[in-house]
Amino acid sequence: MKNRAYKSWPIRTATGVAILFGLLTILSGGRVLFGDDTARAAAGNVVWFVLWFNFLSGFAYVLAGVGIATRRRWAASLSILLAISIAVVFLFFGFRILSGEAFEMRTMGAMTLRLVVWVAIAMVSRRSTFSNQQTAE
Repeated sequence: MKNRAYKSWPIRTATGVAILFGLLTILSGGRVLFGDDTARAAAGNVVWFVLWFNFLSGFAYVLAGVGIATRRRWAASLSILLAISIAVVFLFFGFRILSGEAFEMRTMGAMTLRLVVWVAIAMVSRRSTFSNQQTAE
């Protein structure tokens, strides 16, 4: 029993982080996208495709968290897809920076954090899926 509890803490952590991260992403992105001029001004030099991607992906973060919590096989695939998608958007964001367009440095930090978090969640969910398949055999 102790061994099982030890193995489940990464899943519980990944679940909590995914759902909380998703809700915070929806909230912060929604404020800028649908808020007043003050909210938009506070956001600074917004890179709109990054903002929209992050806002919409927040819903997928919550979905992935629920899938991880319920140990659904698709949750690992979704987590991997999210990590890859974040990396691709981050790459395009980098191209924008290199072209000299205005951006906020905090966007660089936020994208780095998103990428690290989702790579970790993808690894945890993938390992969990793989170990569940081995246990079932």
